[in-house]
Amino acid sequence: MRSRKLKINNYMEGAFIATLGIVISKILGMIYVIPFYSIIGDDGGALYGYAYNIYSIFLGISSAGIPLAISKLVSEYNTLGLYESKEKVFKIAKTVLSLLGVICFLVLFFFAEPIAKMIIGDIQGGNSIADIVYVIRVISASILVVPILSVYRGYLQGHRFMEPTSISQVLEQIIRVTIIIVGSYLALKVFHLSLKQAVGIALFGATVGAVFSTLYLMRKVAKNKETLRNHPKEAVVKTTKEIITQILIYAFPFIFSDVCKSLYNSVDTFFVVKTLVNDLGYFVTDAEAIMGYISTWGNKLNMIVIAIGTGFMASLIPNLTISLVKKDKKDINQKINQTLQILVLITLPMTVGLSFLAEPVWNIFYGTSTFGPKVFAFSIFTSFVTVLLSTATTTLLTLKEYKVLFINLILGLVINAVLDVPLMHLLHHIGIPGYYGATLSTILGNSFSILASFFYLKRKYELHFFETMKIVGKVICSVIGMVVVLSCVKLVVPFTSNRILSIGTLIFYAAIGMIVYFLLIKRMNLIDTILGKDFLKKLKQKRKKAYHEI
Repeated sequence: MRSRKLKINNYMEGAFIATLGIVISKILGMIYVIPFYSIIGDDGGALYGYAYNIYSIFLGISSAGIPLAISKLVSEYNTLGLYESKEKVFKIAKTVLSLLGVICFLVLFFFAEPIAKMIIGDIQGGNSIADIVYVIRVISASILVVPILSVYRGYLQGHRFMEPTSISQVLEQIIRVTIIIVGSYLALKVFHLSLKQAVGIALFGATVGAVFSTLYLMRKVAKNKETLRNHPKEAVVKTTKEIITQILIYAFPFIFSDVCKSLYNSVDTFFVVKTLVNDLGYFVTDAEAIMGYISTWGNKLNMIVIAIGTGFMASLIPNLTISLVKKDKKDINQKINQTLQILVLITLPMTVGLSFLAEPVWNIFYGTSTFGPKVFAFSIFTSFVTVLLSTATTTLLTLKEYKVLFINLILGLVINAVLDVPLMHLLHHIGIPGYYGATLSTILGNSFSILASFFYLKRKYELHFFETMKIVGKVICSVIGMVVVLSCVKLVVPFTSNRILSIGTLIFYAAIGMIVYFLLIKRMNLIDTILGKDFLKKLKQKRKKAYHEI
C-alpha cells in the first residue's frame, strides 16, 4: 500500500471525519469500562475518578485548549499567506508547551497530598489520602507528553487535515484501553497487588497512549513536509515575541474555557461525598459509589454524546476563522446555525434515548446497581448541554469575544458551585434523591452560559436563529414521538435484570427508537433541510475516491 498524501477537508467533511475519529475512540472508552469496572469495583472507580478529575484541570492548563488555539492561528496565517510565520508558530508552540507541561507536572506531583486532603477531608472508611496521592502522582506523568501531542494535532487541524488527528485519537485510545484492562487485571488477579497499584497502572495507560499517538503524528508531519511547507516565503516574518504573544492570547481563552468545564466536575468531587455523608446521612461507601457514578462510570457513557460535539468543534474553528478573516458575516451565520442544527438533530435523541434506556445500559456495562441507573438517567443530560456549551464557547473564542466568554463561563461556574449543596439539600427534603442536585446545578450553570453567549452573538453579529429554532422544535416533536413509541413497547417488553438479556433488550429498543426517529425527521424533511439533498451522496463518493487512491 503506497503512502497517500494528506488531503484538505471542507467544513462538513472535516466535521464528520473528526467526529468519526472521536466517536470511535469514545466507543472504545465505553466498552473497556465493562471489564474494568468488574476488575476494580466501586472503590477503585471512585479512586480513578478522584485522580482523573483533578488531572483534567491541569491537563486543561497545560494543553487542552492548545490544539484549538494552534489550529486557529495556523489557519489564520495560512489564509493571510504568512506561511513561514505559520511554521514558526509550530516550532515555538512545541517549546512553550513542553515547558508548561513540565511546570504543571511538578505542581501536580508535589502538591498531590494537599489536593487529596481537600477531596475527602477527614472522612474515614473509604479510600485513604495516601491512595489518592499515589494515583494523582501516577496520572501526572501524562502531562509531560500530552502538550506536545496537542501541538501536532492543532497544527494539522489548522491546515484542515482531519484524518491524521482522528487516527491518532483512535490509536491513543486503543493503547490506553489495552493497558487499562490488561494492566489492572494482571495487577489484581495475577500478581495480587493492591487496588491503588491496579488503578495506578490503569491511569498510566494515558501516558503510554499519548506517547504512541505523538510518534504517529510526528511521522505524518515528517512524511508530508512538502505539502505542509512548500509555499513562497513572505517578505516579513512574524517575530518570536509576536508569535508567543499571539499563542498566549489565543490559547488562554481556550485553556480558560476548558478549565472551567473541568471545574464543573471538580465542584462535585469536592462537595458530593462530604454533603451526602455529613448532611444527608448516606454511608461513606454509598456516597463514594455515587460520586464514582457521576464523575467516572456515568461520565464514560456520557462521552459518546459529547464526542460528536467535539468533532464538529475541531472542524468549525479553522473554517470559521477563514470566514472571520474574510469578514464574511453571512458565512459565519450559516456555519454556526448549521452546526447547532446538526448537533441537536443527532445528540438530543441520543441523550433522551440513553436516559430512557438507563437501566439496561447500566446493567450491560456495570451490572445491577441500586444507584447507578438512577444517577445516569439524569446525568446523561449534562452531555447534551455540554455539547451546546462547547458550540457557544468555541464560537466566542474563534470570534475573539474573550471578555464575554470569561464572564459567561465564570457566572455559569459560580451558579453551579453556589447551587450544588443547596440543591442536594432541597431535593432531599422534598423526597427526591439529593444526589440529583449536583447534576441539576451543573445543567443550570451550563444553561446560563449557553443562553447568555447566543444572546450576545445574536445582538453583536446579527445572527438569525429563527430557522434553527423551528428545526429544534421539529426535533423535539420527533424525540417525543420516539419516547411515546418506546414507552408503549415497554408495556409489552419490559426491561430485565439479566445482563446477557439486557444486551438484546438494548439492541431491540435502540433499533425501534432509531427507526421511529428517522421516519419522523424524514417526514419533516429535516435531513435534506440541514445537510442538503446531495450531501450524503457526495461524502460517500469522496470516501470511495480516497479508498481507490490507497
